[in-house]
Amino acid sequence: MQILTPASAAAMFGALDDNPRVIASGNYAAPHPLLAMLDAEVASYRLFMLNAQAGLPDRDGVVLETCFVGPGMRTSKRLRYIPSRLSLVPRLFATTVPPDVVLLHTSPPRDGHVSLGTEVNVLPAAVEAVRARGGVVVAQLNPQMPFTFGDAQLPVELVDYAVEADGPLPAPPPAARDEVAEAIGDAVVERILDGATLQLGIGTVPDAVLHRLVERRGLRVWSEMFSDGVLELDRHGALDPDELLTASFLFGSAELLRWVDGNERVRLLRTETVNEPAVIARNRMMTSINTALQVDLFAQANASRIAGRIYSGFGGQTDFIVGALHSDCGQALVALRAWHPKAGVSTIVPLVNGPVTSFQHTAVITEHGVAELFGRSERDQAEQLIERTADPRARPELWAAAAEMGLS
Repeated sequence: MQILTPASAAAMFGALDDNPRVIASGNYAAPHPLLAMLDAEVASYRLFMLNAQAGLPDRDGVVLETCFVGPGMRTSKRLRYIPSRLSLVPRLFATTVPPDVVLLHTSPPRDGHVSLGTEVNVLPAAVEAVRARGGVVVAQLNPQMPFTFGDAQLPVELVDYAVEADGPLPAPPPAARDEVAEAIGDAVVERILDGATLQLGIGTVPDAVLHRLVERRGLRVWSEMFSDGVLELDRHGALDPDELLTASFLFGSAELLRWVDGNERVRLLRTETVNEPAVIARNRMMTSINTALQVDLFAQANASRIAGRIYSGFGGQTDFIVGALHSDCGQALVALRAWHPKAGVSTIVPLVNGPVTSFQHTAVITEHGVAELFGRSERDQAEQLIERTADPRARPELWAAAAEMGLS
């Protein structure tokens, strides 16, 4: 690993072949100083990131690629969305999305390794693919990036160049819980028993769930990601002290980052392992809790598109739903608000108006109740969704639609 000054890094980027494909750390670990250097020197390139946040280069000559759309790409006319389950994204790097450059945001070296810190995800596969192609791996060494273990540890000899850049990691704003989120959280928590293994995302509903789980005991975490709610569970003794906390990426407060730094109980693994449905299924009482934009009367969920336009993507939802359903005593739960407060429409709809993200869940949960779905007939599923989860304002229209579709 050769340490470069900003000037020598700029020269290195300027010597790249025309229109390279660049894969960079995503979520809240984007290496912004490296991206700025590259953008200043390379006229045209393709930039692949997962769940990219605001502040990306977005200009003529830049094509934004992703399999999971974040706010930094969502409204760009240069977006090229590549549909894929998250567990399969690493395969793309060896086939249809071969990388020429990988930009990482890492810790400084310790004992011959840098750590990918908060963002492992698909990056190990990207490093392997770019090195197999003779490309370049560049690390942004940040002393404020926590040193995490597992697949996060990357031998320094796998990094070609590094640039030092000290700065705090950004974090999402705290989710403000409201009465609706609290009601949904209550209904979800009733289904979670001591000893369950959890997969949750981030947002008002997952936060409400985690806040209410502090009285449980022996909980385990096998999740695509986690945030501050897991720290709260640990403080209250709700987690199994003999089990590692496994995820593929994380983000949250400065306190969370301090807690995971050098914490051998936390293990960040590559996506191919964390999101592999067969591996997920081996966890005891695997409980997958996801959300959606819409659920229809056939119990299909749309978590990806709004009015046909891509909003996010499959992510890991399909991976964890399949894995949880195959786990002994596992559950695949979809929790959402019954009424969209901004659009003023029901989220329980006759038929989703975009491609289906997932289906065959264990149950759908809103602030109005729980629709038990697994093993029920289509008609029973529709009745459960209408009478137990839909907003009362939407029920007459939903019953009429159910009759037209032969579901009543």
